[in-house]
Order: sequence, then C-alpha cells, then structure tokens
Amino acid sequence: MANNDKSKAKPRRKTPQGLPSKQDILKFIEGSESTVGKREIAKEFKLRGPDKIALKALLKDMADEGLIDHSPGRAFHKMGGVPRVTVLRVVSTEDGEVWAEPEEWHAETRKPRLRVIERGRRSSLALNDRILARTEERGKGHVAHVMKKLARSAEMLMGVVRREGSRHFLAPIDKKVRTVFELVDLGEAEVGDLVLAEPTGKGRMKKAKVDAVLGDPFAPKSFSMIAIHKFGIRNIFPGEVVKEAEKVAKQDLGQREDLTHLPIVAIDPEDARDHDDAIWAEPDDADDNPGGYKAVVAIADVSYYVRPGSELDREARKRGNSVYFPDRVVPMLPEELSAGICSLKEGADRAAMVAHLRLDSGGNLKDFRFARAKVRIAANIAYEDAQAAIDGEKDRVDPDIVGSALKPLWQCWAVLKAARDGREPLELDLPERRVQLDEKGRIMSVAPRERLDAHRLVEDFMIIANVAAAKALERKKSPVMYRIHETPDRDKLVTLKDYLATFDIPFALGQVVRPKTFNAILEKLGDDHDNRIEITEQILRSQMQARYGPEPLGHFGLALGSYAHFTSPIRRYADLLVHRALVSAYRLGPGELAKDDAADFGRVGELISSLERRAMEAERETVDRYVAAYLSEQVGQLVDARITGVQPFGFFATVSDLGGDGLVLAKSLGREYFRYDEKRQSLIGDDSGDEYRSGMRLKLKLVEADPVSGALRFELPEGSYGGDAHDGPRRRQRDDRRTGSRRRKKDRGGKRGK
Repeated sequence: MANNDKSKAKPRRKTPQGLPSKQDILKFIEGSESTVGKREIAKEFKLRGPDKIALKALLKDMADEGLIDHSPGRAFHKMGGVPRVTVLRVVSTEDGEVWAEPEEWHAETRKPRLRVIERGRRSSLALNDRILARTEERGKGHVAHVMKKLARSAEMLMGVVRREGSRHFLAPIDKKVRTVFELVDLGEAEVGDLVLAEPTGKGRMKKAKVDAVLGDPFAPKSFSMIAIHKFGIRNIFPGEVVKEAEKVAKQDLGQREDLTHLPIVAIDPEDARDHDDAIWAEPDDADDNPGGYKAVVAIADVSYYVRPGSELDREARKRGNSVYFPDRVVPMLPEELSAGICSLKEGADRAAMVAHLRLDSGGNLKDFRFARAKVRIAANIAYEDAQAAIDGEKDRVDPDIVGSALKPLWQCWAVLKAARDGREPLELDLPERRVQLDEKGRIMSVAPRERLDAHRLVEDFMIIANVAAAKALERKKSPVMYRIHETPDRDKLVTLKDYLATFDIPFALGQVVRPKTFNAILEKLGDDHDNRIEITEQILRSQMQARYGPEPLGHFGLALGSYAHFTSPIRRYADLLVHRALVSAYRLGPGELAKDDAADFGRVGELISSLERRAMEAERETVDRYVAAYLSEQVGQLVDARITGVQPFGFFATVSDLGGDGLVLAKSLGREYFRYDEKRQSLIGDDSGDEYRSGMRLKLKLVEADPVSGALRFELPEGSYGGDAHDGPRRRQRDDRRTGSRRRKKDRGGKRGK
C-alpha cells in the first residue's frame, strides 16, 4: 500500500539549473491555479540573488517578444490568454446572461467574451459596468467569477477648449465623435488650447476635466502631434535605445563584398528623410543570356546594426514601421541609424545587403544570389531630376551619371516592364496627395503627387528584388515573412457586381478572378469616362487588405506567387526579419534570425500588420487636417466636388484634385423625401426624381472646414436643384415614379422624411 500511495503522489518538478527557459515559465503560468508574478516564478524555480535580477530581464524580454503580458499590478499571463485575475467590462446582459470582455487586450486576436457568474440569483450588473473577476477555462471558452464591482473608468478625450457664455466645452478632434463635453475643471488650459481631458460625473450632461495641455492646435506642425497622441504612436526613443544606436553606428563594416566600383544610384522623393535602397544595371554579356541584364539592388544592411534581442530591436518591433507625416517622420529606428549610418548617402561607404539579379530578355528572373557588400552611392537623385535627365534636360544630373547609371537602368527597366505587362497586375492608379509646407511649417499647397516613369522604374526594381528574396528563402527552406494579398472574397465581389450593374457593366461571379479581370473593366471605360474614378475606388474597396504572415498565399494585386518585403528595413520591421532570414540562410555572419522569431512568424506578422494599419490611418487623418486647414480660408465659397459615398442620412463628397471628405445632410437637399437606393448608391427625391449618386460631379458650398478634426461640411448652392451630373442632381424619368411616391407617402401617413 505504501508503494501504491507513493506512486500516486504528485511528481516533484525538476528544477532547472540557473534560470528557467521561456517554455518552462510559460508552462508554469498556464498551469497555475492562482495569479503568477515575479515572486511566484522565482519561488517555483528556487531563484535567489543575482538570478532574480536576471529573471526580471528575462520576463521583460518575453513581454517585448509578445510571449507574455501582464495584468494591472504584477500578475503575468500568456500573451493572447486571459489572465487569472483581471478587469472586465460588461458588454451584454441579454436573455438573463451577463457577458464581459477584458478591458485591456494587447493580443492581435479578437477580445474573448466571458460568461459572468455572480453569487445570488439576480444579476446587479449593467452594460459597461467594470468588474474585477477570477477567470477559468471551461470547455473551449472562459467564465468569470465576480470578485468586486469597480468604478467606471474614464477614457482620455482629446479636443479643443471652447467657450460659450460663461461655460467651457471640449470640442473633439475626432470628426466621427459628435458628443461635446462641458469642462468643469480647466486646470491651466485656456480657450483654444488642445488638451487631454478625463470624463467625469454622471447624468445626461457629459462633463470632463482637463488632464493635460498639449498646446495650440493651429500652430504649424501641430496636426501630426494630434495623430501621434490620438493613436498612441511612440515618438520618443528611450535613452538606452539612443545610446545603443550611437554605439553600434561606430562599428566597422566587417567582411564584405566590395561593390564600391559600381555606379549605384539612389532615386528617391525630393523630400525623402531616409535612403534605404539603391540600384544598378548593365547588359549581361554571358553567352547563356542574350538580351538579358545584370542588376544589383542594394539595401541598407540594418540587420548588421540591429541585432535580435537588443534594445534597438525591441523598440523597432514595438513601432513596427516608420510613420510619415507632411511635417515630420516618426522613424522606426533612431536617427543615428535611419538618417545616419544606415542611410545610403552619396559618396559614403555603407553596409548593404545586395540582391545580385540576372534577368532574361523577357524580364524574368534567370538567377539570383544575396550577399553583404560595401557600396558607395554615386548619386542621390530625386525622381523628378532622374526623369528630366532621361527626357533630355541638361544640368539636372551629372552627365557622367546619366550615361553610366541612368540610361542602363532605363534599358533594363524596358525588359522588367515587359514582364510586368505580361503578368497584368492590378492597375489602379489613384492619385496620392502631397502637402507642401514652407520653412515655418505653414501650408503652401495640397496637390496630387505626379506619377512619373522614374517612380515605376524604381518600383519594378524593388518588386523583382522582393520576389528574389522570397524565392531565395523558399529554396533554402527558411522561414519567410511574406507580404500577402489574397484574392477578393465572394461577399466583396457580390457587392461590386451589384454596383457595376448600375452602370450596365456585367461582372460574372462564376469566373476565376484575376487582376486582369478588373483591369479589363477600366479599359472598357476609357480614361474620359465620367465615373472612372469612383468605379476605380469601388474596385479598390473590393480588394482584400494586404498583410504580413508566414503563409505562401501569394500577392493577388501584383499577380505574383512568391513575394516578401526586402527593400525597406529602415522603415519596416517585416523587411528586417526577411534580411535576418537571408543572413541565416546564406550564412552571412552576425544578425541571424532568432530561433524564437522563426517559430513565431504568425504572431509577429499579425502584430506588424496591425501597426501598419494604425500608421496608415494616422497619416491619412493628418493629411485630412492639413487639407481642412488649407480650405478654411475658402469657407462660404463654391468648390468643385465629387460624391464619394451615399448613405440614408446624406452623401459624402470630396473636393476635386485636392481631397478632404465632407458631408451633405439629406435634410439640406430640399423639402421632399429622399429615398436611399443601396444598389445604385443614390439618394432619390420622391417628388422630383432628383438623384444624388456616388461619382456625381457637382458644385458645393463649403460651409465648414475644421482643421482640428479634419472635417468638412458642404451644402448645395442656392438654386442648384436640377441640371445634369456635372452641375446638379441627375433627374430621373418619373412618369410612373410620382404615382408610386405618393402611394408610399400615403402609407407613411403623409409624413416626409429628411
């Protein structure tokens, strides 16, 4: 019996020598029945003295790598898992059951929903209540046992202080927010200040108190700071990160292939803040490649300076990418690297990761290899100058550079372009807005950015290098952080089909959809079609959002099966991971891919994809604010506009050739009832038959332009009813429609909607 009892005893955990592994810590956290903090981990693994200090650093590394997260206080839990004790917010009280979600959730997965269990028969919880709860897994989900009810937390609001009479209010900076809060405590804020405020009090009147003063919202360069605060973008580097950058920037270039004899050039925007790619090409004189070319795509060797697990690496991963505003860049890496030693500057020896490419006469990859090299950039050239030089303008670029570098690049691009045309990638050439500022940060102009052959040339060289990087890693059976763009899903295609039908454009759902399917639609329309821009935008909306991940799902838009981002490691963490994978695969020295990262590309891909989406939204909102500021001097005037979206409550319009979306409310269209036709994406007047439809061009009166929120508001000019699509609403045939309109109004009791 004694032996049997011993056999049933719980086996004693074997304590590892020194620090436990990351896997041991994760296993302990997941298996513990109570909250786990640093003290509990140290006790479990019998750590003392210096080992406890090392444990703190290890836990920080695990948090930075996204393996664990921590609840308020000192408790740790697996990233993506639900903490044993945590704060939840009630999100549903239907059918007698209470459901809640974690108030804070840092994983890239959706917030889990937990069924709340309370003592007693009747729940005292209401929607949005906060609770401290003990959680446990049950089946495939979790339940939460209420420990205590908490006071409702206040989310910080950003807005501008306004005054009406003797009262002060907070005007929100987010144009989607319509709520105005009364400020009961100004602190040190004054009217017109941009502030952070905390909601306070109860009842129907929304109130708040100022927590921090951010400055003048209309001052030059303030618009980007609004986005930085709103989206929580990390814009200040910790001291230890800057020190590390200064240190690594001083190291020598190490053993490298010497390519300083090649006239490699970097062609970038005129206002580029960093230069991370450069290119060179010449005809291939090998007998096995008639009409082919040799090319080098040289990329800043960031992986040599930013090593896995370093302070620089941890900070770069938290940022995910650089964020570009009209007045500043928030870089992924400190300036000592991004604008310094990693930036490929004319005449300076630089460390580069290079793709040696051989292209056949059709522009297809014949062969490739990757190496670390030392390069010396022959020239930094703006797109406009490169194009002008090729077009024959003198004195824009050194003639020697034109002959030795630019002309061979354009000759090589001819075969690359032929290959691109053969694949027929998606061609949606929508204009990009460019905001030009003067030296004091004041707006000079907002205009579409010109698209040149020079842009297309650099883009095609970058694409072929990205393809080579993906194929190289596949050939080496190494992990790949792909740039994934999947085929549009059926729901999006159904919506597109219904939309195109309103223009009598057929679109068969049963066909195999390829990029050329959409190109053919635009080709049939021609460049002069009145609705080309909005149809192009609708095709764009039908596409899936590009993302990063380890799955070889291809890039639909580029019509490529293997594609990875390799060309911008200064500003994209995904590219840095691809560089590290190449260093490992080709055994190129220090800066190899960490084993933990190699096994966790899926989670890392989700993280950097979400950070990319955040950056894009912040950049777009900031440009909208600059546009609103630019238009604020034109309030009361008529502007040329185009309807970009229609909803039951009104339609959105954008100022032609400038951008900036504004709303026209349906109630301002006239006294009649305007009916929303979803398929036509139109508002149609019941009495007149006047139609306001997506894509229509018309003149609108600008009645409001708010630079702080970026919001615009329009109204129809007086006496503008009637006319054609270019100067007023489209009038539909209504011989039978009026009868139907009267019948519908009679059914509604004769009331007219707005």
